[in-house]
Amino acid sequence: MVTTLSVTPIDPSSVPEASGGYHNAVSVEGAQRLLFISGQIPQTPDGSVPADPEDQCRLVWTNIEAVLAEAGMTVRNLMKVTTFLADRKHATVNTKVRNEALDGHRPALTVIVTGIFDPSWIIEIEAIAAA
Repeated sequence: MVTTLSVTPIDPSSVPEASGGYHNAVSVEGAQRLLFISGQIPQTPDGSVPADPEDQCRLVWTNIEAVLAEAGMTVRNLMKVTTFLADRKHATVNTKVRNEALDGHRPALTVIVTGIFDPSWIIEIEAIAAA
């Protein structure tokens, strides 16, 4: 059975404009499944972590895409993305890689600068997808 999702961006003029490739909110109708993606980390299955921040961002998105594919979804199914950054100095590279990974798709988005579980990680991303 193929589900047709109706995704409507919600960007009221009475709140600050959503800049950086996202919407203030998205309304989803017609979903039959929700996928809650746990925080994906910049680590390969063998445990290695790239030193370069851009490589870490790309690896996290590769891991997210693998989880989505296993569930029969793509980044177009992402409705909410929450990014945790170890330092705001990584915001520019995070935005660049995220926008490349999403390729024009604009889910609801939050970025939080915080301490992260492993000090070698600069990023962790959790997400919610719908199908």
